[in-house]
Formats: sequence, structure tokens, C-alpha cells
Amino acid sequence: MSEFLLLGLPIQPEEQGLYYALFLAMYLTTVLGNLLIILLIRLDSRLHTPMYFFLSHLALTDTSFSSVTVPKMLMNLQTQHLSITYEGCISQTYFFIFFADLDSFLITSMAYDRYVAICHPLRYTSIMSQSLCVTLVAVSWVIAGACALLHTLLLAWVSFCADHIVPHFFCDLGALLKLSCSDTSLNQLVIFTAGLTAIMLPFLCILTSYGHIGFTILQAPSTKGLYKALSTCGSHLSVVILYYGAIIGLYFLPSSSNTSDNNIIASVMYTVVTPMLNPFIYSLRNKDMKGAFLKLLSKKTCSYN
Repeated sequence: MSEFLLLGLPIQPEEQGLYYALFLAMYLTTVLGNLLIILLIRLDSRLHTPMYFFLSHLALTDTSFSSVTVPKMLMNLQTQHLSITYEGCISQTYFFIFFADLDSFLITSMAYDRYVAICHPLRYTSIMSQSLCVTLVAVSWVIAGACALLHTLLLAWVSFCADHIVPHFFCDLGALLKLSCSDTSLNQLVIFTAGLTAIMLPFLCILTSYGHIGFTILQAPSTKGLYKALSTCGSHLSVVILYYGAIIGLYFLPSSSNTSDNNIIASVMYTVVTPMLNPFIYSLRNKDMKGAFLKLLSKKTCSYN
């Protein structure tokens, strides 16, 4: 097998121009929005805190996550060049799994940060030290890389038959394994085990963190404290719902409801839509981010004057 054919999105030929413009705008918004978040956190000293440290890495991961699949999808829509080399397909699978798992671990680290900030505010500075934050991010990168490498190495040992048409807009691991003519039981076992480690375990940690946060909020003596806690966690909780909602709908619903078109729609949700919405969620709901943005604009205005 020297190459695969990506069927792409389930749309009519006359609609491809419209969808090309739509996804190009969404991709540019993702890249520019997340890069702006990284720039603001880098330039504003008030944002040099654990929460924004994790957010900067999440913004970088989201940009990379979209860049793994969207440019190839746009090229297919524009040129109708649906083929992708075997090596390119394997590489795309590796980086897709890597950034998807890394996203999950970073969101979990942010949930732990919010748990400490609300449930143990007096010990927040001592618990969320710089060394712990760096360790959490480094461990996230290492585990995500190990999981992606394991999947990719096992995929490289799989034999493919004459059928090389992938009913997706990127080289999805599950779609590739369905094309195999060799035994994939070990691959399926690793998918299940790694899925528990990289998706469900972090999701349970997030639920536990927000369970403690909810209990603490209900014990708040004033509505002002309740509002402050909700505003602090609202942005992150929105991202959790968007990201894990799409993944659970794709991988954990009954297989009868998971048609090829439904899989593609769910994949678009967490590979294209969620990374695009993250900058809006964290900037529009966050006074610190809006303040840093206005400060940057005022500096630019003064420099031009």
C-alpha cells in the first residue's frame, strides 16, 4: 500500500466552494485566536500565573491539533487531490492522537488548578508552584507522545488489502483498521486501554474536581463568592463540555448510531469547532484576558502616535 484516498466530507460537489471558504475562515480564526492568547500571556506579567501557563500550552496544542487535519482537508476541497501517501497517513495519525491526548491532559491540569484555587485558596500559591506546573505539562507531553507512538507502531505492522479508500477527511485510526486484512485484535485492545488512560481517566478526574468545586460553592456564605467561583470556572467548564461531549458521542455511543457521516460530524466538532471556540470562550468571559488585550491595543496606538 503506497497511498490512501480520503473521501472527505459528506457534501455535494456544488457545495464544496462554500465549505472551503467556511473551513478556511474557521482555521484562520483558530490559528490567529490561539496565537493571540499565547502572545497576551507572554507579554502581560499579570497573566504569569498557573492557570494562564496551562492555557498558553492549550492554545498551542489547539493550533497544532487543527493544523494536523484541516490544511489537508482544505486542499482536498480545493484541488480534488484526495490521495495521501502511506507515510503521510501514518504521520497524520501519530500527530492527531498525540495532540488529542495532550489536549485531554492539559484540560485535566486546568481542572486541578481550578480545584486548588477554589477549594484551597490559602494554599494555592504553595501547591501550584512553578515546578509542579512544569512537571504536569512535561508529563502530559511525555504520556501523550508515548500513547501516540504505541498506536502508530502497531498500525505500521498492520497489512492492508486492495481497498485503500478511507471514508473520512483524515487518517482516522479506527477507519484505517477497518481497511486492514490482518488481525487487529491487539490494536483494538490498545485503543481500549489507552482510551481509558488518555480520555476516560482524565475525564473522571475533571468530574471529581468539579464535584469538589460544586460542593465548596454551595457552602459559600455569600452570592458574591458564588458568582466569583462560577465566573472562574465557567470558561474551563465550557471547553470540557465541548471537547468531551464530541468525543463521548463519537466513541462511546452505541455503534448503531455511529454512521460514517455521524463520525465525520463529531470529528469536525472536536478537531475544528472546539479549537476555534476556545479563544472566544477564554477571552470573552475573562476580564484579565480582555484587560491584557486592551493594554496591548493601547500600546500599539501610543506607538503609532
